[in-house]
Amino acid sequence: MLKAQIVPVTGFSQNCSIIWCDETMEGAFVDPGGEADKLLDVAKKLGVTLKKIFLTHGHLDHAGGAQDIREKLGLPVIGPHKDDNFWLEGIEAQAAQYGLPGLRCVEPDEWLNDGDEVTIGNITMQVYHTPGHTPGHVVFFEPTHKVAFVGDVLFKGSIGRTDFPKGNHADLINAITSKLWPLGDDVTFVPGHGPLSTFGAERQSNPFVGDRALASANG
Repeated sequence: MLKAQIVPVTGFSQNCSIIWCDETMEGAFVDPGGEADKLLDVAKKLGVTLKKIFLTHGHLDHAGGAQDIREKLGLPVIGPHKDDNFWLEGIEAQAAQYGLPGLRCVEPDEWLNDGDEVTIGNITMQVYHTPGHTPGHVVFFEPTHKVAFVGDVLFKGSIGRTDFPKGNHADLINAITSKLWPLGDDVTFVPGHGPLSTFGAERQSNPFVGDRALASANG
């Protein structure tokens, strides 16, 4: 059974998720954006044996702690899609601009593509390439428990920004409606920032990608 603990990190209050299989107690970080020692301490207290690091996209607040953790534990960094490589290569320059010391560039051990699967213990998650916020953004979906880790694609009541380099609003809307909505209204999602929600709740009330909002936009 999939278990998860959310740990906010960095000045951006980014939701890093510690996920694990409760049968094997093998686990992974999803988007360790920084404060590596804090994350490792929480994982240790949970009794999780860390095996992998998963990245949804290349922004510093999601990937900036991955290199430190990889060096400390020898874990592979998996994801995002290769189109986010320029973001991962620029983490240290971004961190300097925002005054966030200690965040480091990272080169993944494995890039991910739409349709891939990743595993942790006895848990298998499906990978969806969801460009728009960044060109190489991916989402991790666990179908048994209907949980999605969506990074900065979708939030409770909002969507990801698209004014960053290589962002694209139309691509983001298409990714949400064509990749996420078909997974089901009962899917709970963990966003990169802020509270959890469900796809169904967002379809009802989200002012950017709710069904009524999109119907009005399409006239």
